[in-house]
Amino acid sequence: MSSLAEIILELGWATKSQIAEALKAAEESGRTLEYVLLKRNIINPQKLAQAKAKIFGLESIDLKDSKVAPEVLRQIPEETASFYKFVPFEKSGNVLKVAMVSPDDLQAQEALRFLAARRGLQIKIYVVTQNDLENIAKQYRSLRGEVDLALKALETELGTKSTDKNKIQQEAKRIVAEAPITKIVAVIVRHATEGRASDIHIEAMEDNVRVRFRVDGVLYTGLFLPKNIHSAVVARIKILCHMRIDENRVPQDGRFSTVISDRKIDFRVSTLPTTTGEKVVMRILDPKGGALSFTELGIIGENSRLLESAIDQPFGLILTTGPTGSGKTTTQYSVLHILNNEEVNIISLEDPVEYYVEGVNQSQVRPEIGYTFASGLRHILRQDPDVIMVGEIRDQETAELSIHAALTGHLVLSTLHTNDAVGVIPRLIDMGIQPFLLPSTLLLVVAQRLVRRLCPQCRQPVDPPAPLKQVIATELIDIRERLKTKALPEILIKNTVLKVYNAPGCKYCGNKGSRGRIGIYEMLKMTKELEKIIIEKPMESVIGQEAKRQGMLTMKQDGILKALEGLVGLEEVLKAVESKTID
Repeated sequence: MSSLAEIILELGWATKSQIAEALKAAEESGRTLEYVLLKRNIINPQKLAQAKAKIFGLESIDLKDSKVAPEVLRQIPEETASFYKFVPFEKSGNVLKVAMVSPDDLQAQEALRFLAARRGLQIKIYVVTQNDLENIAKQYRSLRGEVDLALKALETELGTKSTDKNKIQQEAKRIVAEAPITKIVAVIVRHATEGRASDIHIEAMEDNVRVRFRVDGVLYTGLFLPKNIHSAVVARIKILCHMRIDENRVPQDGRFSTVISDRKIDFRVSTLPTTTGEKVVMRILDPKGGALSFTELGIIGENSRLLESAIDQPFGLILTTGPTGSGKTTTQYSVLHILNNEEVNIISLEDPVEYYVEGVNQSQVRPEIGYTFASGLRHILRQDPDVIMVGEIRDQETAELSIHAALTGHLVLSTLHTNDAVGVIPRLIDMGIQPFLLPSTLLLVVAQRLVRRLCPQCRQPVDPPAPLKQVIATELIDIRERLKTKALPEILIKNTVLKVYNAPGCKYCGNKGSRGRIGIYEMLKMTKELEKIIIEKPMESVIGQEAKRQGMLTMKQDGILKALEGLVGLEEVLKAVESKTID
């Protein structure tokens, strides 16, 4: 039997020197050759599967985006598939096709022989990538199927199919902490997390309960539940959050944590009484969401350099602005992760604390007991901070204290609500900040919006219609004028024929056409010219002229460049920047 190294050489997928270096690295690190080959990008996972199949005289198969029928999955129990790392994906007659990553696993082979003998099946093994195996494994669990099973179990526990709603609701409350209701809530939470949702909405309707998930900023209905278990589901969530389960007349807030796929996920929960019953909204706070790099956020090129330069300063104020839900907090957390080290004392005031960051002293304000951003800032300054994050500047007192903290040797991060970057300075002055204080404190203003990323699997270039083509042409002329003393973005240098992209939807993105979101930004930095404007004539129009002089690209222009690169849809960009206003 040939070895993996020999097969890869035979297929011409690597040179002798690459294989020799990989073998040496594997031996020195204690890793497998497979791991090193993939880590060094010598071969991709699909080629690795093909090579392993050739070694064992098997076939490899690409199961990316494949959907497996439930009756096929039932041929092998989920627990067995999970333990032995193989999954069924097709059944024809009495032949069951099974995918596995490691065909040399003797225990798995023995388990398959046992299953085949027990069920009277013939097993045909195919070699697949780890990602393809996990994709099929996840299909064991469908949201509707799991909830239906839990509802059947609930019906059994209630011991009745009575239409007496009062009786059923009373019984449902009695077993709220028991298996079926617990299972329903757990399934909803897990599917939302695995489906990349940011929020879960549980809403009592007239005849049923609607469960919706917000994915990439858009709400989608996931399933409907019987109306008679609504109070039990809400009570279960309240128990998780340590809320009062006997209080349904006033809104309540809480949070809980759970481990999903070996990751600790936090949930911020809000309940609201409505005419049809309490509504529950759960915000999903994945710790990874607060640790994104600037590139992952969409901060690239000159914008990245401006922000990096600002956070390198020993003191000053960096403000992020935009409407609610525009990703301001995520941007600030990304900055905190860069600044966070044992030599720096970072303290944050938040309402609420969205992501827990190890090493950062995070404090949640409680206005109902007098612990506001302003009062918290006064106390923070006695805690010897180097970096201060203030969740939001909402009033004159908080603004003045933030300016004072920046003046006295602290790097201060905060947010404000304005439509764009040039509106921040007039807004601060309107809030009562003396103009002469701003030049010596304000380092950078970051304005942003979030737009949906186009699915990388199904996006395709298209010619923009005439009106959009005119928009692009006008903005590109302005971009070149703004950047006349700076390097042009690569997309404008390498492409002579400019196209935009759309995505019709595919299995990878759930036929939505988008997968994830990305920010579009504009950044206004403090310059000597801007200092003079602030002192003499701090009008938005004049500040806008200075922004253009220093080469600031607007959010619209940043979005258009991302649209030309195929990251986002142009219509999505225009909708985000032209229809959003700040209350």
